Formats: sequence, C-alpha cells, structure tokens
Amino acid sequence: MSQEEFENAVGDGLDLIPEELARHIDNVVVLVEDEPPPEIGEVDLLGLYEGTPLTERGEWWAAGSLPDRITIFKGPTLRMCTSREEVAEEVAVTVIHEVAHHFGIDDARLHELGWG
Repeated sequence: MSQEEFENAVGDGLDLIPEELARHIDNVVVLVEDEPPPEIGEVDLLGLYEGTPLTERGEWWAAGSLPDRITIFKGPTLRMCTSREEVAEEVAVTVIHEVAHHFGIDDARLHELGWG
C-alpha cells in the first residue's frame, strides 16, 4: 500500500467520527509515520496520542500549548493486516481509538466499548 493510500485510509477513519464529536476536537494534528519511535519500545504499536486530553485541560493549557499529536504507524499496521480492506478497518479503529484518548477515554474503557 502506498503512502498516499495509507494516508487516505487515515482520512477515511477521521471521517467516521460523528460531526457532533469532531467539532470538539481541539488543537490536534494527525500524522502518519512509518514506525513507532524506538524509545517507546513497542514495535507493533499502531497509533499514539501525545498531548493533554480535553478532560485535563485547564486555564493554563491554552497559553502557548503546542497541538496534541495523533500518530498512526504504517509499518506495524501493514505487517499485521493481510488485505487492503483489513488495513482500512484497522486504521479506522486505530484513529478512533487515538481520538478517544484526546477526549480523555482510557484504554480500559475503550476495550469495554470494543475499540481496544
């Protein structure tokens, strides 16, 4: 799968977020990287949210805060999937999972909801 096709799959995943939630996403950039950073120590990591969840932002947050980052990792996703359809599905789940972290939803709750 080409870089462009993978990035389009990420865009399609973002398009699945209902408008009533999407309009509350604040100061977030979504990126695609080939592999997770080595310092994380998880070569099979599909996505990563880095930032301050909306539920933890206070008055201090807005003063000069850089955008939160959601990174979707192409390499691990392609290695675990066997078809384009599976890649598209896994990317959508990963995007929604990471956006949920932006809203302050932790991994345990995401697993309960079926987005683990």
